[in-house]
Amino acid sequence: MGVASRGSEIRGLPAELTSFVGRRREIAEVKRLLAGSRLVTLVGVGGVGKTRLALRVAADVRRAFRDGVCLVELAGLERPNLLVQAVVEALEIADLSTRPLLQVLADHLRDRQTLVVLDNCEHLLHDCAVVAETLVRSAPDLRILATSRQVLGVAGEQTMVVPPLPLPDGDMSRLSRESLEQSDAVRLFAERAGAVLPGFAVTDNNREAVVRICRSLDGIPLAIELAAARLRAISVEQLLARLEDRFRLLTMGSKVVLPRQRTLRALIDWSYILCTPQEQLLWVRLSVFSDSLDLEGAEHVCSGDGIDTEEILDLVIGLVDKSILVREEHQSKVRFRLLETIRQYGRDRLRESGQEEKLRRRHRDWYQDLVLRAQQDWFGPDQVTWYARLRTEHGNLRTALDYCVVVPGEAECGLIIASALRFYWIAADSPHEGRSWCNRLLAADGRPTPARAWALCVEARLAVLQSDFTAAATLLDECRELARRFDDLAITGTATYVAGFAALLQQDLSRALTLLSKALDYSRTADDQIGVVNSLIYLATTRSLLGQSDQAVEQFEECLAICEPRHENWFRSYTLWTYGIEVWKRGDTQRAVEMEREAVRLKEPFDDHLGIALCIEALAWMSCGEGEGERAALLLGALQEIWRSFGGPLFGYLAEHHDACELAARRMLGARGFEAAFRKGMGLTLAEALEYAMREDMPETEPQEKPSPLTRREMEIARLVAQGMSNKAIAAALVIAQRTAEGHVEHILGKLGFSSRVQIAAWVSRQEQPGDDQSTSGGAP
Repeated sequence: MGVASRGSEIRGLPAELTSFVGRRREIAEVKRLLAGSRLVTLVGVGGVGKTRLALRVAADVRRAFRDGVCLVELAGLERPNLLVQAVVEALEIADLSTRPLLQVLADHLRDRQTLVVLDNCEHLLHDCAVVAETLVRSAPDLRILATSRQVLGVAGEQTMVVPPLPLPDGDMSRLSRESLEQSDAVRLFAERAGAVLPGFAVTDNNREAVVRICRSLDGIPLAIELAAARLRAISVEQLLARLEDRFRLLTMGSKVVLPRQRTLRALIDWSYILCTPQEQLLWVRLSVFSDSLDLEGAEHVCSGDGIDTEEILDLVIGLVDKSILVREEHQSKVRFRLLETIRQYGRDRLRESGQEEKLRRRHRDWYQDLVLRAQQDWFGPDQVTWYARLRTEHGNLRTALDYCVVVPGEAECGLIIASALRFYWIAADSPHEGRSWCNRLLAADGRPTPARAWALCVEARLAVLQSDFTAAATLLDECRELARRFDDLAITGTATYVAGFAALLQQDLSRALTLLSKALDYSRTADDQIGVVNSLIYLATTRSLLGQSDQAVEQFEECLAICEPRHENWFRSYTLWTYGIEVWKRGDTQRAVEMEREAVRLKEPFDDHLGIALCIEALAWMSCGEGEGERAALLLGALQEIWRSFGGPLFGYLAEHHDACELAARRMLGARGFEAAFRKGMGLTLAEALEYAMREDMPETEPQEKPSPLTRREMEIARLVAQGMSNKAIAAALVIAQRTAEGHVEHILGKLGFSSRVQIAAWVSRQEQPGDDQSTSGGAP
């Protein structure tokens, strides 16, 4: 029989030499998984912090395991036949028999309540799976917490992907020091930087550089720690500037860890070696993608020359299993992502292979085909789907366009891509970016081609939306000249429409009427239905402003008659917006309000902030016309910040309605009443303002619930008490010591002034009546 030492309840858990930053959610989730599963595996890319997380959880729950917690470090094992021996040694089992060691191990753990941490299983995956499955079957009170870059694949195994540390979200200019302190990635950088540079702190002067460093390193803890260590010799700004050569720079890890863990490059080399040759090849080829990618893209860009198309799926699954690819859910679609550090490693390998140019071209060709298909299907029922897809592929579209700019002879393809994205640039609120790409590509290729003509027209249209009318006029002059050369009525019609739209925005209604009428004729002759709809919307708007109401209504109706059978959203929403204003002017406010609200519903899938704001503005005018001055003032107040973010109210030809609405509301409410309602509106978010605009009355403010006297943990335990669980059962479920559970129950009784568990159950029931949205595993209400 084997005899084990029972001296210490913690075997092999190293002391934390540096602070543990963040991971509250992950710690709680691992504990929850351990409560319900005998085997939990933490998976993730090298350097993401799997080991530190496992060790912190093990230290936290050690008192729940009567016979202790044991760490088994597997990184140094080169051969699988040493695996069981390593576990036996870690558990300090002394056995002089000739029995197989796995049997000795199983017999030792059979009646013990132990947590075993198997750290770094990926290179011994099969053997770790065999050992883990054998032990959990033999020892009912055993828990195994494993870390690996790939799941073990054992029946009953629960897995959790360890993500990088959360990064600061949002615009840099809006990030306060307080918000940065809530970012685990920034906190880690600051703490590690402080260790090598006493007195270091994130300040207003360096916060942007710190955030950019953390973002460029994807929030990977090891990468952040290695980067922060370089502050011994260089400044934060110098570190940021050198991160492009990250693998050369980040080379000084701890001398006491294995060589493959000393550098970021070595860590990723280790992952690369663990892949099959075809997985390695796919990893390298996938590095040409930016942001995420879908399976279809991988199949088209990466197949051939050693990888058949039908093999891509299995290879992708293999890379996901090895934590090289991150799987992401995008509504009903699955996409995959290489973290930037992993992608950069693959790109270096691709460059060394001499295949980089070939793969970048294939990537460009795929996205050119994609945007041309999107352009062809834009005016139809798949419009929203295409918009969402292009939005998701924005990073890859940029990469494709960049290829066209920097590679000689490829600019014409770039002009085609940029032009095909003309409605996407608008829908995505990206006119500046669209103009920039057009401008760079036009400068790279000055040849007179149809592609150039279309790009000139697209840039002019985006310039008009930015009220840059002078630049637009210059672009349109060249565009029209090229259109005449090629005798292309579709280009001529679109250029004429853009000029007419510019005249409308500048309130030159006579010129707008002439140009938009011509644009309509050109588009009809060219059978350009999008051009017809575009021209009709703003020709009808111009007629409405000129008092030609019947003609305006006729053209609005024609526009809807073209769009509705196609189940198209974008043009229909703008038609309903401006048509609704005309209907309101004709006295049918109820119908007008319904039209504006329908326009909003059509715009919402695009997240079209400008279009939604225009509809809310119109609804404010209509409310005022019905004597609802407070409602109008509140909506105008809600829109003030939105208009400011756009640089001031757009579509100035409608400004008189805005001014008239404000004047009328002031008369109805008085100066003080108007200002009060206006300020109330300023406190609303766009979503809240939209909810108000879409309903008849302002939603009642929900009564504030009385805060629970219990902490989150106490509330969790109170719910388990209400389910009839004993203190011992609660301790097992939450992986805590029984005495800890007993202490919590006593505190709950004291806080609530109760004397029995029955009273706790009744109180929980009252707290969670139907309509209460508290989850059974959440915190206090």
